[in-house]
Amino acid sequence: MGKNTYDAESITVLEGLEAVRKRPGMYIGSVSTRGLNHLVYEILDNSVDEHLAGYCTEIHVTLEADGSATVSDNGRGIPVGMHKKGISAERLVFTTLHAGGKFDNNAYKTSGGLHGVGSSVVNALSTYLTVRVKTGGFIYEDKYERGNPVIELEKGLLPVLGKTKETGTWVNFLPDDTIFDKIRFKEDDIKNRLHETAYLNPGLTIFYEDKRKEEPEKITFHEPDGIIGYIKDMNKTSEAVHDVIFFKGKSDNIEIEVAFQFINEFHENVMGFCNNIYTLEGGTHITGFKTAFTNIINTYARELGILKDKDQNFTGTDVRNGLTAVVSIKHSDPRFEGQTKTKLDNQDASKAVSKVTNDELVRYFDRNVEILKNIIACAEKAAKLRKSEEKAKTNMLTKQKFSFDSNGKLSNCESKDASKCEIFIVEGDSAGGSAKMARNRMYQAILPIRGKILNVEKASIDKVLANAEIKTMIYAFGCGFSEGYGNDFDITKLRYDKIIIMADADVDGAHISTLLLTLFFRFMPELIYEGHVYIAMPPLYKVIPSKGEEEYLYNDEALEKYKATHNVSYKLQRYKGLGEMDPEQLWETTLDPARRLLKRVEIDDAKRASEVTELLMGLEVPPRRTFIYENANEAELDV
Repeated sequence: MGKNTYDAESITVLEGLEAVRKRPGMYIGSVSTRGLNHLVYEILDNSVDEHLAGYCTEIHVTLEADGSATVSDNGRGIPVGMHKKGISAERLVFTTLHAGGKFDNNAYKTSGGLHGVGSSVVNALSTYLTVRVKTGGFIYEDKYERGNPVIELEKGLLPVLGKTKETGTWVNFLPDDTIFDKIRFKEDDIKNRLHETAYLNPGLTIFYEDKRKEEPEKITFHEPDGIIGYIKDMNKTSEAVHDVIFFKGKSDNIEIEVAFQFINEFHENVMGFCNNIYTLEGGTHITGFKTAFTNIINTYARELGILKDKDQNFTGTDVRNGLTAVVSIKHSDPRFEGQTKTKLDNQDASKAVSKVTNDELVRYFDRNVEILKNIIACAEKAAKLRKSEEKAKTNMLTKQKFSFDSNGKLSNCESKDASKCEIFIVEGDSAGGSAKMARNRMYQAILPIRGKILNVEKASIDKVLANAEIKTMIYAFGCGFSEGYGNDFDITKLRYDKIIIMADADVDGAHISTLLLTLFFRFMPELIYEGHVYIAMPPLYKVIPSKGEEEYLYNDEALEKYKATHNVSYKLQRYKGLGEMDPEQLWETTLDPARRLLKRVEIDDAKRASEVTELLMGLEVPPRRTFIYENANEAELDV
């Protein structure tokens, strides 16, 4: 078999397709909207791999009017020839876990498909899936229902639909509504992913269409400037310190591209990609870049006399404050922590990125000393702020220790076993009082807060640290907090496994929840990433029927369902706030682990989450108004 061949013999089989429908979370992360959209990304990634191999220039992604999704490309087409297993190679790809061309380095030097399980997992989790392949002058078709083939093959080969001079693969699928919580794709996340993919592949054009709307939405994503354009886009509303700097190189057969720019703001945004896949939790490629970048800046700072002999080096956080960067690598054998690829684990990636960064940045800075000085000046400002804030933190926590237990706010639980303990953040004195009486004192703590806490998105760090409600929370949780100038957060010291926001089911309650989530996201993001933050779901109604048992209903849909399935007369009690419930009702509906409903807060796309937080909670009003209008149809209204 020669180089770059992609035929039936390229398909390698590792194991069968059991368990995907039983444990979908193992393969796509979750059965929420995040997991649903992941199905589109899996098929998309296969088309992108064809582009990386040099055969695909166009990809079409369509959200169909019937709720299905279609992804097509002009690549070589999935092989349809007879495999040694006795069936068409295409069917093997869509019905067998770990069957695909990604295990054959002759077919794909680099790939982003999910460990070779992508196509078969999408098939297993779809009500139906149809594949059309254009290759060798013909159009072939195969069809599946819930992962099972519905077309009988003649002599193991696919039926021919017609003739064509084109090549490529077309896949249409409808997610299975018995597996996913919702089967409506979230278009904003998909568009964001497509745009990201276009930035990472400047020679690729992606055509997006959403046919679910009255007026179909069409967008073409094509970014010939690549990741330089990506950096410009991310920093378009900020004051840049210098033009975008770009370099690329190759080391140990790993291809590396980096673009970065400093802005006059105190936060960092370093995004990593491996074979076009966004590594949410970073990994070795990001470590290699950060370590090399910090060492380079410190070395130059000493050579230029900006750092004296007596001065300590800038920390990595000092050096990266104000930095927006994209680190994109191509690796022939990537290893990821976790099935859904959030963290790269290849040690050779760290060495390769570090070497290329050292070589290229030293060459660049030697020729551009003024830009170098401007970047070092950013690190100087960050270091000064870090030192002043370290004093503020020390003072704040020292004072808090003396006043905390006697300030009457926190009603702590008796257990010291953090894995069993939970803390409820309750708005309002009356609700807080009921919650204190209703709770299980052994493992449930209650922290009442008065009114709306400070909006940390609009506030300076000294105001955040001076806010009494925020200070109380920081000390109650026990793990400190992190921010742009340093990081004193230690998740291992967290005193509660669950932090539960308990606010009224109205507009004010939603605002309070949003303020708290903004605080956690900006200053204690690990709480969310590690799955410790929840939102309590108090009921909206209590139904008291003339016959039968009383029931709590948590939303309007539940009320409509009750009306449709019960023919008895009933009284309806509407709860406007938590304070209207007596302790017994509060325990039954909101505190009792056996009966309550909780929503766990998750973040799939940190960049998107940061952008939306800044948009909704920041100072700029017009963009916020536009966002709210555009997304109003997805809001849950309390009327």
